[in-house]
Amino acid sequence: MALSTSITLATFVASLILLLTPISCSSPLVIRNVVDDEPRNSSIPQDDIDLLELHLNLEYLGAELFLHAATGNGLDTFSPALASGGPRPLGAKKAKLEPFFRDLIEQLAWQNVGHLRAIMKTVEGFPRPLLDLRAESFAKLMDKAFGRPLSPPFDPYASGLNFLIASYMLPYVCLTGYVGTNQRLQGSAFKQLVAGLLAVKSGQDAVIRGLLYERAFQKVEPYEITVAEFTDRISDLRNKLGHRGIKDEGLVVPQYQGAEGKIRGNVLAGNQYSVGFARSPREILRIMYGGGNEHSAGGFFPHGANGRIARSYMR
Repeated sequence: MALSTSITLATFVASLILLLTPISCSSPLVIRNVVDDEPRNSSIPQDDIDLLELHLNLEYLGAELFLHAATGNGLDTFSPALASGGPRPLGAKKAKLEPFFRDLIEQLAWQNVGHLRAIMKTVEGFPRPLLDLRAESFAKLMDKAFGRPLSPPFDPYASGLNFLIASYMLPYVCLTGYVGTNQRLQGSAFKQLVAGLLAVKSGQDAVIRGLLYERAFQKVEPYEITVAEFTDRISDLRNKLGHRGIKDEGLVVPQYQGAEGKIRGNVLAGNQYSVGFARSPREILRIMYGGGNEHSAGGFFPHGANGRIARSYMR
């Protein structure tokens, strides 16, 4: 497939996201209901609260990873109140990013911080869970994806490309979780909030995939493995951990899996109708714990995720 040398796909997607992003980071957060004339039920279903709170875990994960990678600091520096006294992340640090990548990752970081504020403005929330963001944690997942130890162990903080590949692990899982959550919500206000969160999370995933797609056939040093193969292996692993068939696809797929069965390039993942996949809370936890079992903590959440849904599986 041809990779553009002029106006790149990643640049186009990034520009689109900028158009959808508030101009000033200092503007007050206002969640507006586009259906203000619709009567609201003052009683919020507990299931809605539980589903929305589950995603706080993933937003904490994304915010801390991206903030540390871009700036060297996390929520404890920039917004301690959002951490709510939760334990500091393990091993998070500043990545070796080129200026363009650092700017991009910092944008994603602040977007995730905004998501935390939006969710915690709507539900009570909980303290930040313990997050394992050590390079060793990513290396372990990457070894599992390839079915063998990579040598040297994969280090997400070693380069801009490595960090993009590591970032490929996160927004898409959250995206599929939001799709699944929106199908289960009862309250219209909650549905609207999740739709808004899903819109930006989809953009984050598109930007990351677009940048990686530009480099699909570039070999990642020192492994002599292409970017496309890395994404394929990560997606295959997430499918296996989720135990619910194919809901994840890499950047290059067999033609029959591409859009309308016409193309192998797969910059955006979707089903046979190019509609986004949905994942349940169980599937999300199975993937984030890294072992395919929602009852056994691990992976990025060594003590398990927080919230009623996650804790109910740990009993």
